[in-house]
Amino acid sequence: MADITCPSGVEKRPGIVHLALALGGFAIGTAEFAAMSLVPYFSPDLGISEAVASHVISAYALGVVIGAPVLAVMGARLPRRTLLIALMLFYGVVNLLSAFAANYEQMLAMRFMAGLPHGAYFGVAALMAASVVPSHQRSQAMARVMIGLTVATVLGVPFASVLGQTVGWRFGFGMVGILAAVTALLIFLHAPREAVRRTASPLSELSALANRQVLLTLLTGAIGFGGFFAVYTYVASILIRVTEAGQAAEPIVLGVIGVGMTLGTLAAGWATDRAPALTGYVILGGSVVLMLIYPSTVHSLWLMVPVLFLIGMTGSMGTVLQSRLADVAGDAQTMAAAMNHSAFNAANALGPALAAASISAGYGLPSSGYVGAALGAAGLVCFTITLWDAKRSARPAR
Repeated sequence: MADITCPSGVEKRPGIVHLALALGGFAIGTAEFAAMSLVPYFSPDLGISEAVASHVISAYALGVVIGAPVLAVMGARLPRRTLLIALMLFYGVVNLLSAFAANYEQMLAMRFMAGLPHGAYFGVAALMAASVVPSHQRSQAMARVMIGLTVATVLGVPFASVLGQTVGWRFGFGMVGILAAVTALLIFLHAPREAVRRTASPLSELSALANRQVLLTLLTGAIGFGGFFAVYTYVASILIRVTEAGQAAEPIVLGVIGVGMTLGTLAAGWATDRAPALTGYVILGGSVVLMLIYPSTVHSLWLMVPVLFLIGMTGSMGTVLQSRLADVAGDAQTMAAAMNHSAFNAANALGPALAAASISAGYGLPSSGYVGAALGAAGLVCFTITLWDAKRSARPAR
């Protein structure tokens, strides 16, 4: 592992630094998930159907996948504090511009641009969070950054949805722009100042793409986390059409999943600092079992909710993989950390697509659970191969 922990003796206040970084995660999480709930409100204003409006969501995800490696290379020599401020200011501006979009083309362009700093922000923020604590608390520090994203699913997204229903969808994106500006100010005031990283370079960051351990870890996230999104995407539809719980149950149940994600992320940070491999196996293995159980619970809200809460807890795998990438990336820390979020956005595309294919084939909405279990099992295989490859590479040659 390279370039993670600050030298001893450097004055730092981890609490306020982590809070500032988590607020950025809250802003990004609110915009990413709230955009989905605001589709019914901005589509008529822009004169498009909801089906066409969904392309706006895809444009954001594409921006994340492209932006993470590109910005990691471009910002290789910048101090992390400077890079984070720039990313948040850019994020704030494009979200404010989204709020003023006059037509579909402008909205599509702004959402693509909003996705560009997503992965780079979380990757660099995770590295900064780890740099202000002792090395044995590194994973917990990274988890605190992700807490902003999970709390957004509980608080930020419902609030943005209420804004969309009452004062207008533009205020939802405007709120995110303000949150991003506040984040940039807090980082400016409280984040540790670093010297220019002269040993870092675009070439050293690109070395992550030739690192087998980095690629295998990213593959584990892209496949294994797809199971979570396969289930999450169709929860609302199942509640209405299968469980027949009514629309009022939707925000409550999604909030329960968000609480599970938050608690799971905190627990995963603590556990990963102590037993990273075991933590990964417990999360992936647990997700497979829970998703196999899930389809049998969908006719009863009382059975469904606790299972979804536990599935939400398995959404914490990102912390395990983020910590592992810091161990294996060598001099390509920023690229590897940022690409972790590209991998999860790939999972966000893969899981729902496979679940949609299963549903279209006539297996019904509950089959999303079986698709999720299959992806979780595939992720478990990838994780095992990753650890096996690391052990094999570490053996001395005969």
